[in-house]
Amino acid sequence: MSFRKVNIIILVLAVTLFLLVLHQNFLGLSDLLKREISDPNLVGFQPLAFVPNAPKSLLSRSEEEIPVVIAASEDRLGGTIAVMNSIYHHTHSNVVFYIVTLNDTADHLRSWLSSDSLKSIQYKIVDFNPQCLEGKVKVDPKQGDFLKPLTFARFYLPNLVPNAKKAIYMDDDVIVQGDILALYNTPLKPGHAAAFSEDCDSTSAKVIVHGAGNQYNYIGFLDYKKKRIRNLAMKASTCSFNPGVFVANLTEWKQQNITYQLEKWMKLNVEEELYSRTLAGSITTPPLLIVFYKQHSNIDPMWNVRHLGSSAGKRYSPQFVKAAKLLHWNGHFKPWGRTAAYANIWEKWYIPDPTGKFSLIRRHGDVANAV
Repeated sequence: MSFRKVNIIILVLAVTLFLLVLHQNFLGLSDLLKREISDPNLVGFQPLAFVPNAPKSLLSRSEEEIPVVIAASEDRLGGTIAVMNSIYHHTHSNVVFYIVTLNDTADHLRSWLSSDSLKSIQYKIVDFNPQCLEGKVKVDPKQGDFLKPLTFARFYLPNLVPNAKKAIYMDDDVIVQGDILALYNTPLKPGHAAAFSEDCDSTSAKVIVHGAGNQYNYIGFLDYKKKRIRNLAMKASTCSFNPGVFVANLTEWKQQNITYQLEKWMKLNVEEELYSRTLAGSITTPPLLIVFYKQHSNIDPMWNVRHLGSSAGKRYSPQFVKAAKLLHWNGHFKPWGRTAAYANIWEKWYIPDPTGKFSLIRRHGDVANAV
C-alpha cells in the first residue's frame, strides 16, 4: 500500500471520528434543551428556553438550586427584569428563574436577557397556556385581573417547576434587597404547603389603604352572605395574607392536591359568585384564602414590605425602606409608571430594554427630583 493511500485512510478515519463526536454532543444538547414539563392532565406549561450551564462567575455559588417563579406579561416585562437583577446581585446562591409567560412574549424576553448585564443569570422560560383556565375564570371588564391569565400561574407551581421540592413565587412588582437564600430557608410547619406574609403583621399594619374596605380580613375578599362560604366556618375577621410573595413546599402541595382545590373554588365562584363585590385585592387571593385557611406558615414580614404602590406618596421612612428585605409595589402605582413612590430605588435594578419595546413612563423632572 502506497504512502499516499495510508494518508487518505487516516484522514477518512479522523473525519469519521470527528463527526461521531460532534453528533453525540449535538444529541446531548438537544436532549437538554427539549426537556419538557409533562403532565397529561394539564394544558400547556412548555419550556421555551433554558440556560443550562452556570457561567464561570457562578461556579463558586451554592450547588443547591433555588427555583424562583415569576409571571412575566408583555406590558410589565421591565418589572420582571428588575426583580431578577436585584435577586442575582444580593446572593451567592444558585438561583434559577422560571419565567412564566405567554408564547408571544418569549422572544422579547429572551432578547432582553441576552444583555451583557444579565448574561450570568440562569433562567428557564415556560409557556403558560390560558386554556387551562377555561371554565374557571369569569370574564368581568370591571376586574382587570380576570383578563390576565398569568396572574393564575402561581396556582400551578408543581407543573411549572416539576423537579423541585421547594420553590419561591413572587410578583413582578417587587425588588429584593436581601439574600434570597434566607427567604428560601423559611421554616414551614409539618403539613403546610406554603408560607405567606399576613396582612395584619406589624409591617403591613403601618399603612392604611383608603377605599379598600376590610383590607386585612377574610370578609374583604369573600362574600359571607353566600351559604357555601358560611358553611366553611371560617371567621370573617381572620387575618388575610398577601399571595404576591410566598415559599411553597411542592411535595406537600402535590400530596394535598392544592392545585385541584384552587381550581375547584375558581369553578364554584364562576357559578355562584363567592368573592366579595368590594374585593380588597387580587382575584387570585380568595381561593388561596379558602384552601390555606389556618393551614399555612408565615414568612418574615420584612420579606414582603408592601403597599408601596397604593399611592404616589412615600409612606415609610428611608431607614425602614433601606432595612426591608423585599419591597412590594402592590397597588395601582407601579415603579415603572408615571408616578410611584420610591421609584428611584426600583430604577437601580432596572436594565433598559435593548429592543426599545418597553420604556419607563415618567413625568418631566421626576428623575431629577428623586431622592
